[in-house]
Amino acid sequence: MPDLRWLAAIPSPTPTGPSPTPTGPPAESVTPGVAGFIAIAVVAIVIVLLAIDMLRRIRRAQYRTDVNEMLDAEEAAARGDRSADDDGGDDGTSRQSDVNPEGPTRG
Repeated sequence: MPDLRWLAAIPSPTPTGPSPTPTGPPAESVTPGVAGFIAIAVVAIVIVLLAIDMLRRIRRAQYRTDVNEMLDAEEAAARGDRSADDDGGDDGTSRQSDVNPEGPTRG
């Protein structure tokens, strides 16, 4: 690799003319303004509404799970009590009392 120490010994040139001034508006006059405020306010409101909706959906799903567990426990208890009373039905056929009028339950 070539020896470049001689570059450090060369003095840097000093500008002889005036330094360039920045072009454009001053930094204190550049603001988002009313449009920026409205945009941020709309985004904040949308986020709050989405969070409320998400929490509502999570609670609803939890309540459904709890209710389904309670119904399953009641059905299991009813089957356990009824199996002691049954005097038949071991052939795999369902009796009319075993049919749910609302259709199959989800579990």
